[in-house]
Amino acid sequence: MGVCDRLFSYFCCMVHISILALKNAVLASVADSRYLFTMVNEFLQQAGKPPLFKVQLAGLTEEVKLNNGMFSLHPEILLKDIDRTDLIIIPAMTGDMVSSTYKNIDYAPWIAQQYKNGAEVASLCVGAFLMAFSGILKDKQCTTHWLYANEFRHFYPSAILVEEKVMTAQQGVYSSGGNNAYWNLLLYLVEKYTNRQIAIHTAKYFVIDLDRHQQTPFVIFSGLKDHEDEVIKEAQEFIEAHYEDKLTVDQLAEQFNITRRTFERRFKKATYLTVAEYIQRVKIEAAKKQLEAGRRSITEVMVAVGYSDTQTFRDVFKKITGMTPVDYRDKYNSGVSM
Repeated sequence: MGVCDRLFSYFCCMVHISILALKNAVLASVADSRYLFTMVNEFLQQAGKPPLFKVQLAGLTEEVKLNNGMFSLHPEILLKDIDRTDLIIIPAMTGDMVSSTYKNIDYAPWIAQQYKNGAEVASLCVGAFLMAFSGILKDKQCTTHWLYANEFRHFYPSAILVEEKVMTAQQGVYSSGGNNAYWNLLLYLVEKYTNRQIAIHTAKYFVIDLDRHQQTPFVIFSGLKDHEDEVIKEAQEFIEAHYEDKLTVDQLAEQFNITRRTFERRFKKATYLTVAEYIQRVKIEAAKKQLEAGRRSITEVMVAVGYSDTQTFRDVFKKITGMTPVDYRDKYNSGVSM
């Protein structure tokens, strides 16, 4: 079903939303998704329009226990009884992402088939792992919780991960970043299926910042070390221990007795970052921590992490965090001035 058909459905039929009852779903992401679209139906009716969404909890079994049996989900419909749906919502998952995805692999072929049949698919937070496992993310952009970015890249290199984004939308596939970022994706979907006015009304009702685009201010950088290249791992540890120095690629390659070209190739293959990018990320992460502590001025922080040019430091900081050093300090610590 295309966009025009969905708009036409406003007057003749409902948009079928299937929220998956995963075995290790984050209960809040399931409940919030259902609650939001249910409330949008009420807002539409208050505006004199018919309800648009038919929201169903869909599962493989009639009961799904969560949190060691503390909670349970009772799907309203089983996957085998759904001929087609318009929108699939993959909730966030708990636990180790490899095992969490494996527990729900039986959903993957159904997701892929429904997408092939014209359904759209939205993953909330780390639900992106299951969406990627289904195969529909190949060569498409997505985001997920920043904490799991390295792991996601390792297992799904064919997906284009942009972890700095709060949400992504491409070819009927949607994803959201960490934890509460899924509210922004849900609001985006509300606007897509209804209009801006309804989306704004919904945002106000749920007290959500409607146009939040970046999750970079919340990212805590941790370089990927789950690889087999021990020399590169030593180089990473050296960078992290000497971030205050003016490190260069040539210096590091010489120190570890590797040609520059080979060093850069192996570093990028192991960490998914260039050497220069890795150095910048480590320096800026150290700067963020010092700005949060609030015991030094921005100039002192800049020098402490190995930068001598104010404009360069500002540009790199903003590129990585999405904020200037001043804005970052003011957001997380307001006790120190320039």
